[in-house]
Amino acid sequence: MDKIVVLASAVGLIGLIYWFFLGKKDEGGAVATDVKIKVAGGYSPALVKIPAGKEVTITLTRTDPTDCLEEFVIPDLKIKRNLVMNKDEVIKLKISKSGKYEFHCGMSMYKGAIVAV
Repeated sequence: MDKIVVLASAVGLIGLIYWFFLGKKDEGGAVATDVKIKVAGGYSPALVKIPAGKEVTITLTRTDPTDCLEEFVIPDLKIKRNLVMNKDEVIKLKISKSGKYEFHCGMSMYKGAIVAV
Protein backbone atom coordinates (compact mmCIF):
# COMPACT_ATOMS: atom_id res chain seq x y z
CA MET A 1 0.00 0.00 0.00
CA ASP A 2 2.84 2.40 0.81
CA LYS A 3 4.36 1.80 -2.61
CA ILE A 4 1.13 2.82 -4.32
CA VAL A 5 0.95 6.07 -2.34
CA VAL A 6 4.59 6.89 -3.12
CA LEU A 7 4.11 6.06 -6.81
CA ALA A 8 0.93 8.16 -7.06
CA SER A 9 2.65 11.08 -5.31
CA ALA A 10 5.66 10.84 -7.64
CA VAL A 11 3.48 10.82 -10.75
CA GLY A 12 1.53 13.81 -9.43
CA LEU A 13 4.71 15.71 -8.69
CA ILE A 14 6.11 14.98 -12.16
CA GLY A 15 2.89 16.26 -13.69
CA LEU A 16 3.07 19.45 -11.62
CA ILE A 17 6.69 20.06 -12.63
CA TYR A 18 5.85 19.47 -16.30
CA TRP A 19 2.92 21.90 -16.12
CA PHE A 20 4.96 24.60 -14.35
CA PHE A 21 8.02 24.54 -16.61
CA LEU A 22 6.70 23.30 -19.95
CA GLY A 23 3.03 24.22 -19.90
CA LYS A 24 1.45 26.84 -22.14
CA LYS A 25 2.75 30.31 -21.34
CA ASP A 26 0.85 33.57 -21.39
CA GLU A 27 0.53 34.51 -25.07
CA GLY A 28 -0.39 38.11 -24.44
CA GLY A 29 -3.63 39.80 -25.27
CA ALA A 30 -4.65 42.21 -27.96
CA VAL A 31 -2.39 44.89 -29.36
CA ALA A 32 -2.35 47.81 -26.90
CA THR A 33 -0.79 51.27 -26.59
CA ASP A 34 -1.21 51.47 -22.79
CA VAL A 35 0.33 48.42 -21.13
CA LYS A 36 0.48 47.61 -17.43
CA ILE A 37 2.97 44.97 -16.27
CA LYS A 38 2.89 43.64 -12.72
CA VAL A 39 6.35 42.71 -11.44
CA ALA A 40 5.85 39.98 -8.83
CA GLY A 41 7.59 36.63 -9.11
CA GLY A 42 8.22 37.51 -12.75
CA TYR A 43 6.34 39.67 -15.20
CA SER A 44 2.60 39.52 -15.75
CA PRO A 45 1.86 39.56 -18.60
CA ALA A 46 5.20 38.25 -19.81
CA LEU A 47 4.28 38.78 -23.46
CA VAL A 48 3.02 42.17 -24.61
CA LYS A 49 1.81 43.10 -28.11
CA ILE A 50 2.12 46.70 -29.23
CA PRO A 51 1.60 48.51 -32.54
CA ALA A 52 4.80 49.32 -34.45
CA GLY A 53 5.24 52.99 -35.27
CA LYS A 54 3.00 54.34 -32.49
CA GLU A 55 3.92 55.74 -29.11
CA VAL A 56 3.29 53.24 -26.32
CA THR A 57 3.18 53.68 -22.56
CA ILE A 58 4.38 50.76 -20.44
CA THR A 59 3.70 51.02 -16.71
CA LEU A 60 5.64 48.64 -14.47
CA THR A 61 4.54 48.10 -10.87
CA ARG A 62 6.90 46.08 -8.66
CA THR A 63 5.33 44.40 -5.61
CA ASP A 64 7.96 41.70 -5.10
CA PRO A 65 10.95 42.47 -2.83
CA THR A 66 13.26 40.09 -4.78
CA ASP A 67 16.53 41.93 -5.47
CA CYS A 68 16.72 40.61 -9.02
CA LEU A 69 13.46 42.36 -9.95
CA GLU A 70 14.83 45.79 -8.97
CA GLU A 71 16.10 46.23 -12.50
CA PHE A 72 14.14 46.10 -15.78
CA VAL A 73 16.16 45.80 -19.00
CA ILE A 74 15.25 45.83 -22.70
CA PRO A 75 18.70 45.30 -24.27
CA ASP A 76 17.73 45.83 -27.94
CA LEU A 77 16.19 49.21 -27.12
CA LYS A 78 18.96 50.20 -24.67
CA ILE A 79 16.44 50.68 -21.85
CA LYS A 80 17.44 50.01 -18.24
CA ARG A 81 15.29 51.13 -15.33
CA ASN A 82 15.38 50.65 -11.57
CA LEU A 83 12.01 49.65 -10.16
CA VAL A 84 11.05 50.94 -6.72
CA MET A 85 8.71 48.81 -4.59
CA ASN A 86 5.02 49.72 -4.94
CA LYS A 87 5.74 52.67 -7.22
CA ASP A 88 4.81 52.89 -10.89
CA GLU A 89 7.66 53.23 -13.38
CA VAL A 90 6.43 54.61 -16.70
CA ILE A 91 8.30 53.96 -19.93
CA LYS A 92 7.23 55.72 -23.12
CA LEU A 93 8.58 54.28 -26.32
CA LYS A 94 7.98 54.13 -30.03
CA ILE A 95 9.22 51.07 -31.89
CA SER A 96 9.25 51.69 -35.62
CA LYS A 97 10.35 48.20 -36.68
CA SER A 98 8.12 45.14 -36.22
CA GLY A 99 9.68 42.31 -34.26
CA LYS A 100 10.21 40.70 -30.88
CA TYR A 101 12.09 42.64 -28.20
CA GLU A 102 12.95 40.61 -25.13
CA PHE A 103 13.14 42.10 -21.65
CA HIS A 104 14.49 40.68 -18.41
CA CYS A 105 15.44 41.44 -14.83
CA GLY A 106 18.92 42.50 -13.77
CA MET A 107 20.19 38.92 -13.55
CA SER A 108 18.24 37.57 -16.56
CA MET A 109 16.34 35.14 -14.34
CA TYR A 110 12.88 36.54 -15.14
CA LYS A 111 12.09 37.18 -18.79
CA GLY A 112 9.41 38.41 -21.12
CA ALA A 113 8.98 40.00 -24.52
CA ILE A 114 7.42 42.91 -26.34
CA VAL A 115 6.14 42.09 -29.81
CA ALA A 116 5.69 45.03 -32.16
CA VAL A 117 3.19 44.23 -34.89
